[in-house]
Order: sequence, then structure tokens, then C-alpha cells
Amino acid sequence: MINAIRRISGNLRKANGGNAAMLVALGMPVLIGGAGLAVDTAQWYMWKRELQHSVDQAALGAAFALSNEKSEQNFETRAMQEFNVNQSKTEGFSATPTIRLANFAGGTDNSVIVSASATKALPFSSMVMGSSATINVSAQASFRPGISFNACLVALAEDESDVLNIGGNANIQARCGLAALSCEDDAITIDGSATVETDSIATCGTVDVPEENQDVVSEGVEGLEDIYKDLVPPEVSTEQENTCKGKGKSKYAELYEGTYKGGITVKCDTVLNSGVYVIDGGSLDLTGNYSTIGNKVLFILKNGAEIKFGGSGNSNQLNLTPMEADDFIGKPYAGKAEDFQNVLVFEIPNEDLPRPDHQINGNSDTLMEGLIYLPSGEIKINGTGKVSAQCLQISAWKIRVLGTADLETLCPTEDTTSVGSAIADVRLVA
Repeated sequence: MINAIRRISGNLRKANGGNAAMLVALGMPVLIGGAGLAVDTAQWYMWKRELQHSVDQAALGAAFALSNEKSEQNFETRAMQEFNVNQSKTEGFSATPTIRLANFAGGTDNSVIVSASATKALPFSSMVMGSSATINVSAQASFRPGISFNACLVALAEDESDVLNIGGNANIQARCGLAALSCEDDAITIDGSATVETDSIATCGTVDVPEENQDVVSEGVEGLEDIYKDLVPPEVSTEQENTCKGKGKSKYAELYEGTYKGGITVKCDTVLNSGVYVIDGGSLDLTGNYSTIGNKVLFILKNGAEIKFGGSGNSNQLNLTPMEADDFIGKPYAGKAEDFQNVLVFEIPNEDLPRPDHQINGNSDTLMEGLIYLPSGEIKINGTGKVSAQCLQISAWKIRVLGTADLETLCPTEDTTSVGSAIADVRLVA
């Protein structure tokens, strides 16, 4: 009997036919657990990604709202709209976000944080642990408001350098601002011994200006624009001539609105009555040693017409003011009042003609008001020209202020030409 038991025990020790089944049995819980964990992890990652996308979009939406003063009071509503739109695409769980302002990079309340959490049972882990999984997500977006720019000296050329140049010993007092639409390097340059007093210098490109002007410079400003480019000026069909009357020092001319073929050249003391003057080719030449007065006038330049303001003698006096809204009443072009009130000179662009060479010359005592708009031509303020105004604005293809020219314009910034806004800076930071 004992020997039989020993033989059976020896045979059992040598037997290995059930090892595989035993190993499978022992490893099955691990295999099932690993597969369950993989499924749960994939599901958890997908839920977390979907919820993270929702808070990301909510934070960006709130930040964009905060970057605009017109919508900043509604930033929480904007965040909820973005969050809900994204959550509506998610099945199986929902969450309510928390929205709050936060400081970022040394600023105060210059970012918004949106956080959310969601709890849901995962197939495997909830069976093993007896509880649901909780997902927590958060997003932070910073914002910097877009800046609106106004300017009374605006260079409109977009693809060239040095489009607004102030040189020599020129003296510019234009607190209302300088701007250039060009995105090239050195779009605005102030060199030599020139003196410029201004509260704003803005360009899509870069500037080369003295150190004393650096603190008002804004470079790389996208979105600057020419707000007058689509205006269509009034027309007057009556043809007029410029004729001096009288003799010797008593000669004078009195002009009326209409179309002047070949331009107007003053050859005696001249008065321009209120109205629209179409300069069809040639020059609007108000130089010479004469007095020229034009109160409540609008000059329309067409077919390459140029302006020449100023004089060759110290007795030259030039006094020009633009039409106001009331001056359009009862005229055939009364409907143009809103667009052209306070416009002194308006050039009609013509790409088929050479660029006009506009000038305000030296040795003159000039008082001008209103907007001079010259989208096709370059304007030069030369020599010892002195131009004073309560509110003179110049928007031209290029602007050059040279020599010892003296230009003073006292426009309130809010009343000057809008040249657009810098795009708000909004980005996710966490």
C-alpha cells in the first residue's frame, strides 16, 4: 500500500498537463482588470478633452468680450454661451462652469478663468471602487483691449517706407496724432533737428523717431484704414473763369462755385465765395504775393489737379475755411452734407495719371481749417511756411514737412480722423 501511494505521488509530481489552465485562471483577473482600466482610461480622457474644450472656448469668449468696452459687462454671458454651445455636442454628462476675473503677468483683472467639473460612473472603476469618477478642468485667457487711433496727419501709402517724413528744422505741434497705414520699416521718420509735439504716433510698420517721441509710439498696428476712400464728392457743372478786375494795386477777383477747367491761379487779391469749386486739371495755385480769402469753401481736385498754397512774399496771406453742414442746405448736393462738412480739399483718385505734387510753400502767413484729403498725391510743406489752425487735418498719399516749416493744429483728438483700431490681443495662457 505504501509503495502504491509513493508511485501515485511520484506520478503526480511529474504530471504538467494542467499547468496552462491554472496559469490562465490565475491571470484572468489581471487581464480583465487591464482591459477594463484601458476602456475607462480612454473614456475618461475623452470626457476630459471635451470638457476642457468647452472651458477653453468659454474663457476665450469671455476674454474677447472684456477686450471691448461695448461688451465687457456681458463677459459672463458670453462665456456661458460658448460653454453651452460646446456642451450641447457632448453626450452623457453636463457641468456648470465657474467664471471669474484674475490677474495675469503683473496686470489687474486682465484675464478670465473658467473652471468646471463633472462626475460620471465609468464601467470598470465604478464596479471595483463603488464610486463615480470626477473630472476637473480649468482654462485661463488673458486679454488686452484694442486701441482706437485718431490722427490729424495721416499718410495713406501702404507699401512704402518713409511715407510720413518730418525733417530739417521743422516744428510740428499736432497733439491730435500722426499715423501711417504702411506696414514697411521706417514708415514714419522724424529726423534732423525737427521738433514734434504729439500725443500719438501709430503705424502698421515701424518708426524712426527721436527718443522724446518714443513713449507715444504704437508700431505693428493692424487694421488702420482710410475712412474717406469710398466717398463720392458733389458735382457742379457750371463752368467759371478766374478774372481780375480793376487796375494796378486795386485789382481784385471775386470767384463763385463751379468748375474751373485748367485750375485757378490767383493773380490779384481774391475772394472765393462760399460753395464747391471743382478744379478740373491744372493747379489750384494760391501762391503769389496776394491776399486770398475763401470762407466756407470745398475744393474738389480731379484729373490730376494739384494744390499750391503759400506765397513768395511776406505780404502773402491765405485764409481758407471749409463748408459746414448748414452751408449745404438748399444746394443740389445737400445730401453730401454729412460726408463733406469740414472738408476743405478732396482729391478724386486717378490711377492712370502721374501722382500730383501738392505744396504748401514758404514765406507765407497761412490760416487754414478743415480736412485736406489727397489720396493720390504727395504733399510737401516747404521752407518757412507757417500754417496755423484750430483744426487742420491732412490725409495724403505721402506727407513731407521740410526746412523750417511751422505747422500748428489744435484739433481735439476725438474730433480728428479715425484711422482704425489695433486688434485686441486675446490668448489662452493656462
